Amino acid sequence: MVGAGQLARMTQQAAIALGVELRVLANTHDESAARVITDTRLGDYRDLAVLREFAQGCDAITFDHEHVPTGHVEALAADGFAVHPGAAALVHAQDKAVMRERLTAIGAPCPAWARVSSADDLEAFGKEHGWPVVLKAVRGGYDGRGVWVCRSEDDAAEVLASGTELLAEAFVPFERELAVLVARSPHGQGVSYPVVETVQQDGICVEVIAPAPGLDPEQAASAQHIALKIANELGVTGLLAVEMFQLPGGQVVVNELAMRPHNSGHWTIEGARTSQFEQHLRAVLDLPLGSPAPAAPVVVMANILGGDDPDIFSRYEHVMAHDPGVKIHFYGKEVRPGRKIGHVTALGTDVEEVRARARHAAVHLATGEYV
Repeated sequence: MVGAGQLARMTQQAAIALGVELRVLANTHDESAARVITDTRLGDYRDLAVLREFAQGCDAITFDHEHVPTGHVEALAADGFAVHPGAAALVHAQDKAVMRERLTAIGAPCPAWARVSSADDLEAFGKEHGWPVVLKAVRGGYDGRGVWVCRSEDDAAEVLASGTELLAEAFVPFERELAVLVARSPHGQGVSYPVVETVQQDGICVEVIAPAPGLDPEQAASAQHIALKIANELGVTGLLAVEMFQLPGGQVVVNELAMRPHNSGHWTIEGARTSQFEQHLRAVLDLPLGSPAPAAPVVVMANILGGDDPDIFSRYEHVMAHDPGVKIHFYGKEVRPGRKIGHVTALGTDVEEVRARARHAAVHLATGEYV
């Protein structure tokens, strides 16, 4: 696995049970996965020679982020390595303009969009589709970075002047955000997890509710069908997270794609028969996929965001004694305000009760406060 963040760290837990030896490429030994995986290699993922050396002896190569240059992924495949997802699929998670072009071509629901490189381009787009307009960096944005909601041309002036390659999207007046996590193997088997609701705060996901409360079964099936169709049409191998906006009428439009284990799927570790991390390993190794069925009627995952006090472990006793059913996951990362340093998961039958339990644990671990 190229990359040694928390996704690789949690993939290691699944690899141990499967008897799979996981090697990771890290920048430093202090990275999340490098702290717990014996076979850690150090190097720059942007260096093709480093990637080629790293890949030697591996049965499959995959990623815990989408930043490896597309040409390097192509070169590894040309060398005969099994790379999942391949470059032709991965580029759709790396380049938002390429993604929009392809999704539009296959009929996936998308907001109106266009490439923009000047004030004139943006003015024309705004006249046609109205304001506000959402500007997005074509490459490199995540967790709200690289996204600007502009209410006028003046709002957009600084972004346009930055030289960043941009696309414009019509602002979507959505009711809530949903995500569908699917997996697809090289021989074409596909499965979908239940549709979840994701709750965002300042562009960062703070909570995931599985399944999405109150979602009509037909609408849920439609969203899953869209995600599986995208995975098949793009030739995805491994996991695909499709982030969506749900509109007031119940329809959905596709917002973003990620081709790796995803924050919207962390609930599956305790909350599904097969965790997203085991599923990703099964898929990239072309093994039969596991059941995505939930383990409880309601599962809620709450991210733990770093606060001003780094002494997390002093607060374990309260959280564990208060609710022995809550599961805690820390990523071995230095505590910084607003940084995702871990998550908690709660299972149950009542949505609001389970949400309250997860929220209480996450907030107390991060800040020491009681909610």
